[in-house]
Amino acid sequence: MIDFGSLLDKLHREGNLRRIPSVSSKKLVDYSTNDYLGIAEMPQLEHKFLESQLAESAPMSASASRLLASRQKEFGELESRLSELYGGRGVLTLNSGYHANAGVIPAIAKAGKIKILADKLVHASIIDGIMLSKAPFSRFRHNDLEALKREALKALEADDSFTLLIVVESVYSMDGDSCDIGALLDLRKELNSVYPGRVMVYVDEAHAFGVCGPAGLGLCAATGRLDEVDILMGTFGKALCSSGAFVCARQEIIDWLKNSARSFIFSTALPPIQARWTLEMVNMMIGMDSQRQHLRRLAALFGPEAGHIIPVMVGDSHKVVELSRKLEELGHKVLPIRTPTVPPSTERLRISLSAARTVNEVENLIAALKQLNAI
Repeated sequence: MIDFGSLLDKLHREGNLRRIPSVSSKKLVDYSTNDYLGIAEMPQLEHKFLESQLAESAPMSASASRLLASRQKEFGELESRLSELYGGRGVLTLNSGYHANAGVIPAIAKAGKIKILADKLVHASIIDGIMLSKAPFSRFRHNDLEALKREALKALEADDSFTLLIVVESVYSMDGDSCDIGALLDLRKELNSVYPGRVMVYVDEAHAFGVCGPAGLGLCAATGRLDEVDILMGTFGKALCSSGAFVCARQEIIDWLKNSARSFIFSTALPPIQARWTLEMVNMMIGMDSQRQHLRRLAALFGPEAGHIIPVMVGDSHKVVELSRKLEELGHKVLPIRTPTVPPSTERLRISLSAARTVNEVENLIAALKQLNAI
């Protein structure tokens, strides 16, 4: 019999035992969520929506998967709007970013023989998607496109029977740094000029969508080369204060996913009212340049290279939990990030900035971190 108690005791001794947090009665300045545009702190938007005819006419449940549900209107409107924003490319909505990554990558592998090259720090959902695909894979040093090029050339030269799928994130959720998407697309173009049609690029924009690029459409859109990004994934549950995710690709790829992505085929769809709320938030996001500018101003308080996600490296599970507790005593909610979310010895505080925060609040957080000798 499995001794779950002993396993949990081991996690506790290592400082890695997780519990669902209880709601604090203390008023804290929150740096723990992915509410980058501050929409979650605008309850008047929800009230207005719920009182509107838009909410009244949208069902609270799809009651079936997308391939079975009779009600498709809200999903179709959302996908059409996103397609318009992304230059007419095909769009498919899924229930979450995890559903997208864990479903799309195996579906691509089902379409033909592939080999995957993924950045060392891609999200767990991507790793799970790779494992489910059963495709051969390797991982290149984080954000090192020269290392990627060497590994790609080595693989392409050794075997001409597969398609190479390169998988990256545009903004990395735990480190806050970015992939050079333009340089990545240059590499894709260079490799495809020698090995025509054999290199595809998959970009997870979960932490860039809403925040980066023109109208918040992400770093891929910022390059002006969306047609070179084979598959783009974005989520609605972070900057957009909603739920679900979308995949943007050539229409033939989208049609293939509808027929082969198991996380899409075998999941009850999100509630139609959720899709309608998401569409409202997409349309709102486009005009939130002032919030994006304010977010950049807040990030600059941590240094010229800082983004909206700031890791404070600690390197020890017990210490990072204690630092988080002390920050809470000082009025700041900053969560400790531990193994297995990050590799051992890279435990950290993760500061997630929001446009709802003020300059004074962030300056107080920086002062508290200095007081605790965290920075």
